[in-house]
Amino acid sequence: MHLEFEPPEALRDAVKCFWYDSKEYGDAVTGFEVVPDGYAEIIFHFGSLWGAARQGGLQALPSPFMIGLLNRPVHFTTQNRLEIIGVRCYPWTVFELLGLPSDQERVRVFEHPVAGLHPVLAECIRAGHVDAAIGQVSGFFTDARARVAIDSLLFKAGNAMQAANGTLPVNRVAAAAHATVRTLERKFKESSGHTVKDVSALMRFEQARNHLWLHPDANLAGLAHDLGYTDQSHLSREFKRFTGTTPAAFARKARQGPHKSSDDFVAFVQA
Repeated sequence: MHLEFEPPEALRDAVKCFWYDSKEYGDAVTGFEVVPDGYAEIIFHFGSLWGAARQGGLQALPSPFMIGLLNRPVHFTTQNRLEIIGVRCYPWTVFELLGLPSDQERVRVFEHPVAGLHPVLAECIRAGHVDAAIGQVSGFFTDARARVAIDSLLFKAGNAMQAANGTLPVNRVAAAAHATVRTLERKFKESSGHTVKDVSALMRFEQARNHLWLHPDANLAGLAHDLGYTDQSHLSREFKRFTGTTPAAFARKARQGPHKSSDDFVAFVQA
């Protein structure tokens, strides 16, 4: 089960959506991977979830933790029933929203008052009240948003990048934000830990990934043209850079259908 919820108006410059996901994995320990997209995710989870430790092996992940911008898939392990509430944030606002310094960690464990939400959310989930849990998360982040000033330059730049699906060159993003390239790059790196080019590439890749997941028989040459890649080879290189697999192989897995696909892959594809 995957559900998405729009944030209130006051949050829409910082949060794309809230979402809930539930899956039964059985008694066997099962691994899966999450592929990159153009967002940062704050993850509350209910069940057992482990990630790769820095020194090798696995480490139990607290709830919540953050998945930052990814440049390659990240692997997790779980068993039995896993339920997740996610907060999908724009990468140029998430650290400001949480009051944390930006970095490039793919999976970040952090101490923050937001962790105090977990017991309340767990009670809602146990009672089957997903809407109430989302309401708690929405209220917390609406209050947090009211206490910070989102940089209008970054907001304008992000809007321009999203409207163009990551195809705008940096100078045109700067023009849309009424800023110099130098100022834009500095503020973007400070706020997200990544460059405008990094995030644009992920946005464009996400469009390709989503399209192939939903339309696996799509013509790759036509898709490359529609998304502003130089050619099909350019699309294939970028796709393999972010997933470790080719668009054709990804499409083959998508053709299996969600009821037949294996448990080693998760893509948070927006409706």
